[in-house]
Amino acid sequence: MATSVAGAKPRRRAHGPESRLALVRRARRMNRILAETYPDAHCELNFADPFQLLVATVLSAQTTDVRVNMVTPALFARYPTPEDMAAADPEELEKLIQSTGFFRSKARNLLGLAAGLRDRFGGEVPRTLEELVTLPGVGRKTANVVLGNAFDVPGITVDTHFGRLAHRFGWTTETDPVKVEHEVAELIPRREWTILSHRMIWHGRRICHARRPACGVCPLARLCPSFGEGPTDEETARRLVRTGPFS
Repeated sequence: MATSVAGAKPRRRAHGPESRLALVRRARRMNRILAETYPDAHCELNFADPFQLLVATVLSAQTTDVRVNMVTPALFARYPTPEDMAAADPEELEKLIQSTGFFRSKARNLLGLAAGLRDRFGGEVPRTLEELVTLPGVGRKTANVVLGNAFDVPGITVDTHFGRLAHRFGWTTETDPVKVEHEVAELIPRREWTILSHRMIWHGRRICHARRPACGVCPLARLCPSFGEGPTDEETARRLVRTGPFS
């Protein structure tokens, strides 16, 4: 992972507000740098099929991918299909997922979405956002994760990392995740949406942290209007870098 940017200076706009064309060019250049920095970026939830990814993504709310990946092997061994999970004993299901937090509401959602898959979709995970969001516990973010990673349908996943970075990069001023998604989608080619989401999440987990971003070793420093929110000297910044893996 290339991170050294010794001598980087804060980005300055020479002639007033950034034009739309300049913003698009800068966003796409930043995406290219992220691609070079994280060539192996991918979904860090472990899954073998669309149903497993859907369940894992629902479980990932308010917890880490690491924790979810610790829970799902036993969960999927016990309930390998939507039909199996829909017939699960609620208390047994809760016990299996307890360590992910909010386990009672998550269990209700899993039982509901499994029943929905069984009763309305023939036991198959639907391939459209409109259908996915009708399932309990499945919002737009979860739907985009499933569509992009299980079915190769491009989508932008606005989690906390993505939203934070999109603001720091000056790509959007919106706070609503759906509006952030739409604004960023206008900057980046559609074919890049899913992999951009992974690159942003990887960068947020490893360098562009919420409290102390490692600005001094950030490969995007020269293009980022928020350069300087974290330590800018390389030695200090390098100590803040988290190398992962996060799965």
